[in-house]
Amino acid sequence: MSLQAEIMTALKEAMKSKNQTALTALRAVKSAILLAQTESGAKEELTEEQELKILQKQVKQRRDSAAIYIEQGRQDLADPELAEVEVIAQFLPEAMPEEEIVKIVDATISKLGAVGMKDMGKVMGVVTQELAGKADGKTISNVVKAQLS
Repeated sequence: MSLQAEIMTALKEAMKSKNQTALTALRAVKSAILLAQTESGAKEELTEEQELKILQKQVKQRRDSAAIYIEQGRQDLADPELAEVEVIAQFLPEAMPEEEIVKIVDATISKLGAVGMKDMGKVMGVVTQELAGKADGKTISNVVKAQLS
């Protein structure tokens, strides 16, 4: 079953159970997928990689919003955002452990012969492409910085 079909099934379940948090989160994801499908030049069906990118973007947006709310002392607004993150995250593959990311980054650094922060862009490009959908860009960036410095 495609990711889009899974989301539709979960959306129907959320409607039946009257789970407003899940309903809000899943409707936002469905909307983002439909927007991506109707963009000019987009194919009829999205690839699994494109769907995962959309989900990751939705999770990142909510985490960023929650962080801002918490920073401003508005836990009442942060809690629904974090609850929606949990709903959307169930459709994402399990995140790769940081130790695995470190191994891949080290291998890429030695393969490219990177020696310092000036080579960070090269390393990030290769690693990000290799770990697409498996690891968060911020985590990858932090690991690359740590390994190159």
